[in-house]
Amino acid sequence: MSWLDGRERGAFLCLAYGLLGISSTAAALADVPWPLLRWLAGPLPAWLAETAGPGWAATGGLPTAWTATGGGPAATWTAVAGSWSGGPAADFGPGPAAFAPWWPAVALAAAVWVAPIAWLHPRRDTRRALVVGHFLVLIALAAVLTAASPAFIVFASIGYPLASALLPARLTMAGVTLTAIVIVTAQAGPGARGTLLTVIAGVALPLVVAGWYVSGEHDKRRRLVERLRAAMAENASLNARLLDQARRAGVLDERHRVAGEIHDTVAQDLVALIGQLNAADRTSRAEARRRHLDQAAELARRSLSEARRSVRALRPEPLETSKLPDAITDLAESWSRSAGVDLTLEITGTPVALAAPIEDTLFRVAQEALANVAKHARASRTGLTLSYTDESVLLDIRDDGAGFASQEPADGFGVDGMRQRVRAVGGTLDIESTPDQGTAVAAAIPAIPAEDDPP
Repeated sequence: MSWLDGRERGAFLCLAYGLLGISSTAAALADVPWPLLRWLAGPLPAWLAETAGPGWAATGGLPTAWTATGGGPAATWTAVAGSWSGGPAADFGPGPAAFAPWWPAVALAAAVWVAPIAWLHPRRDTRRALVVGHFLVLIALAAVLTAASPAFIVFASIGYPLASALLPARLTMAGVTLTAIVIVTAQAGPGARGTLLTVIAGVALPLVVAGWYVSGEHDKRRRLVERLRAAMAENASLNARLLDQARRAGVLDERHRVAGEIHDTVAQDLVALIGQLNAADRTSRAEARRRHLDQAAELARRSLSEARRSVRALRPEPLETSKLPDAITDLAESWSRSAGVDLTLEITGTPVALAAPIEDTLFRVAQEALANVAKHARASRTGLTLSYTDESVLLDIRDDGAGFASQEPADGFGVDGMRQRVRAVGGTLDIESTPDQGTAVAAAIPAIPAEDDPP
């Protein structure tokens, strides 16, 4: 329960008791005997007679114009004035409000019945039947009290705020109408009963029906708003999960990218560098040692450059300054010199500029395949073919080395890295190998042309 809800239920309870107290006080004062009122008035009638002149005494304490009409209010006020001055109306009876003597008991019952308002108010949405029953009994008590004394019309008006505060939306107008009927009936004379029924049938009932319809539409809109809010909350939660998954996927993709770049560049160059250093250590000729050391230094510089480019997610350096066929040619020649293996290069079809991810993937696959031949195949001959067709680009690397059982799972990042790279650009990678009969690597990638530079 919120702080505002607690203040609101307290306000309704205090209002109900306040109106009941006012009505009870007014009804009690109306029951005071007339002799007591005459005694409380004291010398007031004599003072009025002296100041008003002969007309006051002649008319029984009223202006002449009031008595000229005869009967009606003049007769009543004449009787009142006469009772004050000890005249003919001194035995007027108990006073103008000869009310039912049992109304205090009903007022006490109403006071007890009002008390649960503070408990019902916060539960008006969960205990609707109990709230409606309490309201009907309260209005019935108010009707009984107004029948006993018109002073309780003030208390009966508590039905207006309680109808909107406690009753369901569909019954609010009905509660207001019922309260109005109780109040109007208490003020209507015996001759106005027919007119009152006509008003109820012609005005009150249509208002109740209209209120029921409007409240129904309001409930529909409220339920729709609640469903929309629930859907928005669910969408917000889903978006948060999707963003978190996207962030995790981005981190994982970046890790794979960096791992692949390190494996394809730095790791391969380090392996070649170690080989050159071992060769320099084994040779006894100064010229050969110098050549191996120079190649090792070149590999170290290239490794450092590729590491920096990998961190910045740049393209392979050969593709920055050359087209793919030229970069593949330079790679093949450099690898053949470093590995000491004969390599036959063939480029078929009409070379075209391809999208950067396509060319990067073909270059990295060729680089990784040749590195595997140098490390594992112990081959004497190697062939590399780059073929351009209308719909795809084919890259084939073959060797006559030791081979391996292609059914066995690959050990290391190289083969999986090639598959991931090719799959990322919509291509396929096939590897065929037989022990002691060599290995063939074939990559087929869609030929997506490069976008023209804007003018």
